[in-house]
Amino acid sequence: MSSLSRELVFLILQFLDEEKFKETVHKLEQESGFFFNMKYFEEKVHAGEWDEVEKYLSGFTKVDDNRYSMKIFFEIRKQKYLEALDRHDRAKAVDILVKDLKVFSTFNEELYKEITQLLTLENFRENEQLSKYGDTKSARSIMLIELKKLIEANPLFREKLVFPTLKASRLRTLINQSLNWQHQLCKNPRPNPDIKTLFTDHTCTPPNGARASPVSVPLAAVPKAGAAYPPLTAHVPFQPPPPGPSLAGWMTNAAAAAAASSSVQSAVVAASSIPVPPNQAVNMLKRTTITEYQSAESEQLMKRLRPGGHGVDEATYPAPIPQAVWSVDDLPRTVAYSFPHGSNVTSMDFHPTRHTLLLVGSANGEFTLYEIGLRETLLSKPFKVRDMNACSPQFQNAVVKDASISINRVTWSPDGDLIGIAFTKHLIHLHAYQQPNETRHVLEIEAHSGSVNDIAFSRPNKQLCVVTCGDDKLIKVWDMHGQKLFTFEGHEAPVYSICPHHKESIQFIFSTSLDGKIKAWLYDNMGSRVDYDAPGKWCTTMLYSADGTRLFSCGTGKDGDSYLVEWNESEGSIKRTYSGFRKRSAGVAGVVQFDTAQNHFLAAGEDNQIKFWDVDNNNMLTCTEAEGGLPALPRLRFNKEGNLLAVTTVDNGFKILANADGLRTLRAFGSSRPFEAFRPQYEASSMKVSGAPVVASISPNISRMDHLDRNSPAKPSPILNGGDTTSRGIDIKPRISEEKPDKGKPWELMEVLNPQQCRVATMPETPDQARKVVRLLYTNSGVGLLALGSNAIQRLWKWGRNEQNPSGKATASVVPHHWQPNSGLVMTNDTADTNPEEAVPCIALSKNDSYVMSACGGKVSLFNMMTFKVMTTFMPPPPASTFLAFHPQDNNIIAIGMEDSTIHIYNVRVDEVKTRLKGHQKRITGLAFSTNLGVLVSSGADAQLCVWTNDTWEKKRTVSIQMPAGKTPSGDTRVQFSSDQSHLLVVHETQLAIYDASKMERIYQWIPQDTLSAPISHASYSCNSQLVFAAFTDGNVGVFDVENLRLRCRIAPSVYMSSSAINSNPPVHPLVVAAHPHESNQFAVGLSDGSVKVLEPLESEGKWGTPAPADNGIPNGKTQASSATSNPAADQIPR
Repeated sequence: MSSLSRELVFLILQFLDEEKFKETVHKLEQESGFFFNMKYFEEKVHAGEWDEVEKYLSGFTKVDDNRYSMKIFFEIRKQKYLEALDRHDRAKAVDILVKDLKVFSTFNEELYKEITQLLTLENFRENEQLSKYGDTKSARSIMLIELKKLIEANPLFREKLVFPTLKASRLRTLINQSLNWQHQLCKNPRPNPDIKTLFTDHTCTPPNGARASPVSVPLAAVPKAGAAYPPLTAHVPFQPPPPGPSLAGWMTNAAAAAAASSSVQSAVVAASSIPVPPNQAVNMLKRTTITEYQSAESEQLMKRLRPGGHGVDEATYPAPIPQAVWSVDDLPRTVAYSFPHGSNVTSMDFHPTRHTLLLVGSANGEFTLYEIGLRETLLSKPFKVRDMNACSPQFQNAVVKDASISINRVTWSPDGDLIGIAFTKHLIHLHAYQQPNETRHVLEIEAHSGSVNDIAFSRPNKQLCVVTCGDDKLIKVWDMHGQKLFTFEGHEAPVYSICPHHKESIQFIFSTSLDGKIKAWLYDNMGSRVDYDAPGKWCTTMLYSADGTRLFSCGTGKDGDSYLVEWNESEGSIKRTYSGFRKRSAGVAGVVQFDTAQNHFLAAGEDNQIKFWDVDNNNMLTCTEAEGGLPALPRLRFNKEGNLLAVTTVDNGFKILANADGLRTLRAFGSSRPFEAFRPQYEASSMKVSGAPVVASISPNISRMDHLDRNSPAKPSPILNGGDTTSRGIDIKPRISEEKPDKGKPWELMEVLNPQQCRVATMPETPDQARKVVRLLYTNSGVGLLALGSNAIQRLWKWGRNEQNPSGKATASVVPHHWQPNSGLVMTNDTADTNPEEAVPCIALSKNDSYVMSACGGKVSLFNMMTFKVMTTFMPPPPASTFLAFHPQDNNIIAIGMEDSTIHIYNVRVDEVKTRLKGHQKRITGLAFSTNLGVLVSSGADAQLCVWTNDTWEKKRTVSIQMPAGKTPSGDTRVQFSSDQSHLLVVHETQLAIYDASKMERIYQWIPQDTLSAPISHASYSCNSQLVFAAFTDGNVGVFDVENLRLRCRIAPSVYMSSSAINSNPPVHPLVVAAHPHESNQFAVGLSDGSVKVLEPLESEGKWGTPAPADNGIPNGKTQASSATSNPAADQIPR
């Protein structure tokens, strides 16, 4: 149907509504499919008229059109089914089950079985997921909120939810104009014509009954036969064109401009399969209007034609959408979470419908998916060349010269089913997202020579395509099979960014290049349509507002000035320049980044801040430092609702800022919501690129449709704390202890002697439990505990969010569950035919909890923490690996301590040992990186510490541990940096020591004595580095103040072990200690009998004792010599 015919339908809809033909109006809405009347839909849902609801929907979508449609129909039919059960109308419920819900069993048989089982319950609220189901009215209201979100996100409803703004009685006005025109052609026009019919053209009857003679009318005045609708531009007053090509007029004059100007180069078209409709040479970026003709006579005629004679007013069908009222409080400025990422974040993009799902690209070539609401990493995948033989020699040579490849841009497809990634060398990757935590590689394309600077999705002719640009000065369009459709030439410098968009049915692309040029392209061979200079004439990106009506650009010039502007699309000129930027400081490299949200505001990252503007105001609205830690030019990205904002941080992570609505969204992941079936955006599921539609958002429980195991890490369960804004992994900064002893009371050492004096949780036993726990780690998110056993098997426990544990964090108050993926896989290390009991185990967890790396005498295995699958193995013995550490800025770089005393710097991506470090005499027992100091510190069984630079890997110094008198320099030595990396904890069975990290000089030392005289088995800093937790081979645990290493609490073995374990031969004792990453007084111990315990002080206490008084007659902070906390062998002064 043509555009004008479509508009005629809207005019008829308006006329029918004004004439009160209500049923006919909605029938035409449904049959035409042009306008979805949300108000009418809401009325029918609230009334429970389900047949009419589905009938009306059928005019716009079918159940299997896409995942949004499937979810819409599922929610409606599920509600209808539950209402029948609530009325105890079993026959009706069975009928709905068989006729309406059966279709969904194809996609999720388990769900259908659970729905069926509701028939066996006297009250379906006995089902846990439906226990909060209220009455029918409230349930319909809750469901309607979800349905509206799904409809708004469904591409089939795009541009169908808003009725055009029309003057009242627009159809009558057009008829009036036609009659006026007919009357002017009358040979003998009468002053007050009598209009009796619209079925035939009007003519005035001649006086005295005389016959009218033919009228000679100039040819130009007579419309051509069949031209029922004249061109839209027929009545537009002429306006002189602006200088140079206009953004509004470049479509009309493209062909002429191409012929007249030799400067416009034609696009090189390669196998185009996207035909451009002919005669689309109309003003694309400017809506033209027809000049209305209205005379006194026509107005009089309109009054006669219109009942009641009302004047012309704005249309009341439907009521115009009111302009949203917003304030500065709607800006997402509150830091909700901080995420450690592990590598420099280069690009971010929120999912188009799951508004808490964030895609992150990294400088190490890895892309990661985060579920922000759950504070969980869903998946993380490193860069990998899929087919090197298919790549060009230029690319192969580039990789040989420099194997590092970074991500320039990550982006979601419009429906959220695909992920596009542009790399710094030649390639783009496409991955199909498969909810909840899987992706499937779809396509690898060598798109450009050099860096691929940008990637975007577009839909010319309703066919999904990928658009790319690069250093080779080209823009290319690819189909989903990797075939090149277009190559656009015309830029004279590397193309920096692209912005595909559409107006009506016209698809086009804006591009910007490093010489500051802006060009626009159609999907044809006519070359660029405009050629403008961007402000600053350097790096610029362009974005449209959410409703597609306003165009913005932002960039930085070579002189350091940044610009944020709005363009006047009609004139091709700058409409508004936003102020508030500062000139870039010398030495600060990069380009300012920006984003827009909700048609209301703009945000840009500059000067270690996020700055905000109202789109209608030139002056900066406000700014935020996001509690500090932002780089000079932070990257940022809004989610589609504009209530969350992701911003990058200097320590290779990112923060999530939220407004009040965003905080509520995040808290919703941790709250028990009424009738969980109506959970919001997290329910949206994936749909495979090829194949049948997948049911969206259905879980094995009644409330959701995606088929997830209840123990799966991707299930939106209370695994992570979505509402605790205090648990920010990268925000923990050591500080001078604010605890002060009460000078009015004599200080006493806290001794915990029985289980009633603290909280203890024992991890559930597992079938594969080892004889010993040899390594123990908390996940960085603080919700799981990972143990490596002497049998080379790793076990993972996770805490869930429930009434006993609303935060979902690890706690000694609640026993967690043993977690395994749906596949039942177990993380078992390679042992190389050796006895794992005799091997030196080692383990390391990536900063984003995506990977765990471990070894037990055999090859090093890299496991996916979501699936437990072995991603790769490397470094086969001999020599065996004895310690592992991820590089803090690149998860693909690993430091591996070896049994032969060397340290290998290994690159996982290219499977290559970059260098070998030699400096120890015995096996490596500890490794610790410091990004602040730029060093790697290693420790060995030779009681030596070596310091290496982490760029050139040169050895800076070697420090020998000062052993107590009579002790030989042997045994495992562990090292750990404090959270601010200013100090280094050194642990040996003979001592605890604190070193000044920058000078590698020892400040404090503590030697086992008195009640804690047994050898030290392991020790660790607390998360805030104010305490040290130390375990001893006799089962005791000591809690020390970092300041002067004074003991403040002793925990006896009877607190967390049974008498049989204590009295066994040999006695059970802790082998490893792990500190919670967020809770400064929580720690876990792994025991020699294979069990794991979590310990915390009583909630009434809140901490392990009080700090010992510092002024005990010991000058200059010397270690005490008179108490159980003292160290008689140590007399050094703090340096």
